[in-house]
Amino acid sequence: MSKVTIDTDTSRATPSPVPGKRTTVPSIRARKVDGTTEQPIVMLTAYTMRMAQLLDPHCDMLLVGDSLGQVIYGLPSTIPVTLDMMCAHGAAVVRGSWHALVGVDMPFGSYEASPEDAFENAAHILKETGCAAVKLEGGEAMAPTIEFLSNRGIPVIGHVGLTPQAVNVLGGYGVRGRKDEEVYKILADARAVVDAGAFCLVVEGVLEDIATRVAKGVGVPVIGIGASARCDGQVLVTEDMLGLFERTPRFVKRYADLASEIGAAAERYAGEVRDRSFPSADETYRPKT
Repeated sequence: MSKVTIDTDTSRATPSPVPGKRTTVPSIRARKVDGTTEQPIVMLTAYTMRMAQLLDPHCDMLLVGDSLGQVIYGLPSTIPVTLDMMCAHGAAVVRGSWHALVGVDMPFGSYEASPEDAFENAAHILKETGCAAVKLEGGEAMAPTIEFLSNRGIPVIGHVGLTPQAVNVLGGYGVRGRKDEEVYKILADARAVVDAGAFCLVVEGVLEDIATRVAKGVGVPVIGIGASARCDGQVLVTEDMLGLFERTPRFVKRYADLASEIGAAAERYAGEVRDRSFPSADETYRPKT
C-alpha cells in the first residue's frame, strides 16, 4: 500500500493541512462523457465519524442518508428525521473523511414548501456540516427548487424512482415502473431534475430497462440502488451491505455477516464476565514491582 503524503501547505482556502484533495462536484459530473461512465462511481452511506474513516478510502462519494432514521434511531420510516439529526451526523462524517465527496439528505419537510425555504435549510446543512452537496427527492415538482438551489451555489443530487419520503403516497416500498404511467413519470422526472441543474442522480427501485433508459437519457452520472448494473454507479446502505440486519431488500448483496460476529463477540464477553475470567491479569492495573 502506497504511503499517503500529507500536504502541509496552507492558504485561506485550505487553512488546515489535509492528507489529500477531496473529490469535487465537477469531477463527479465529469465522470460521464458522451453518455457513458468508464469507471463506475462508488457510493455508500455513512452516519458516524468512524464509519466514514473506514469507508472513505474506497468510495468516491459518501451519503449521509435520511435512512439514519431507521438504521440509527429505530424509526419506522425516514419521515420523522429532523434537520438537526442530518446536520449532526453530516458533520461527523465530514470530520471522519478526507477523500470522498460528502452529500447530505434534506429531510422530509425541509424543502417542499418553497424554493426559498429549501435554500435556507440547504445552506444551513452546508454551513453546519461542511459537506459538498445536498440530496433531495422528487422529480418534475422539485425541478424549480433544484434550479433555485443550483443557481445559488448549492450543488444538488437528485433522487427519482422509489422515493422513500413519499412512502405514504406510493403505498409502500415496492419496485417502481411496472405500469406504463410510472415509466413515463420516472423518465420525465429524471430529465426534469437534470435539466434543473442536479449534478448527479440517484435512481432507486426501478426495473432494469428503465434504469438503462434513464442512464442513457441524461448527461450526468446516474447512481443506482436497486436499479441494476446499467447505472453509472451504485449506492447501498452500508449496514445492509455489512449484514448488520437479518432482513434486507432483494437488491442488497451482503459482503459480510457482522450481525453474527457481533453477537458471537458479545456472547463470549458475557461468558467471561460471568465466570470471572475477564478482566484477567493482562487487563488489570497493579502496583509496579
